[in-house]
Amino acid sequence: MNRNQTLQGAGLGLRRALLGPFENQDLNPVSFMEVAPENWINVGGWRGKAFAEYAEKRPMVLHGLSLSIGGPAPLDETFLAKVRQFMRLHKVPLYSEHLSYCTDNGHLYDLMPIPFTEEAVHYVAARIRRTQDIIEQRIVIENVSYYAAPGQEMSEIDFINAVLNEADCDLLLDVNNIYVNSINHHYDPSAYLQALPGERIAYGHIAGHYDHAEDLIIDTHGAAVINNVWDLLGQAYKTFGVFPTLLERDFNFPPVSELLAEVAQIVSIQNQWQKSDEHKLKSA
Repeated sequence: MNRNQTLQGAGLGLRRALLGPFENQDLNPVSFMEVAPENWINVGGWRGKAFAEYAEKRPMVLHGLSLSIGGPAPLDETFLAKVRQFMRLHKVPLYSEHLSYCTDNGHLYDLMPIPFTEEAVHYVAARIRRTQDIIEQRIVIENVSYYAAPGQEMSEIDFINAVLNEADCDLLLDVNNIYVNSINHHYDPSAYLQALPGERIAYGHIAGHYDHAEDLIIDTHGAAVINNVWDLLGQAYKTFGVFPTLLERDFNFPPVSELLAEVAQIVSIQNQWQKSDEHKLKSA
């Protein structure tokens, strides 16, 4: 498995709305943090200073919102040059993005599904390779939630594996997205998980969602993680070994103590499977 040596343990997203609540808080057990570069590049003042202080204390990773890796418009290479500079300035080891698109003659303000076709595989892989050339390192691509599959010619798992292979990039394994899609599109989440290339996993995400109906759930990042998703995270560690995992929470923030309790639960599950792996090695 691909293991980034800088990241370990459990992480938490740093959102602007959390700067105040995080003040004077002991943020254990948070080992690393994640931000959207669009929200922090060129930010000065007290917010910029606060970000720099957080970046000095813990590894910081970037999770992009606007690159639109599958979109029809040319890549924003000026933005990518800023990303590269920002990463160098703050010693950021990873830049991740969504396997989706969000622009079409303007910003759509949502993550739209890329058609699962061979043509799209080649198109997206070429754009990922170009992105990697500009930032001068591999990027990390996230499996996304989606609610329609226009023009589908191949399965979701075959599509993402083909993109990862042709682009030769890494994977951000979003456990909640697998669960959401498994309900909405009626597939076995365990089978999907086991078909992913574990050697490409750079880190993982876990989050909460909204139950709209029995057969429709929405990926919101605005609720607590449910037991089925925690169980799926354990299956991921069992399958691939323990990898760094970050709790995503983007709105409807609970008290910091509740966020940290969920981060601690990630650590607890990691420790459980770490000990299991160590026991297997001793028994071998």
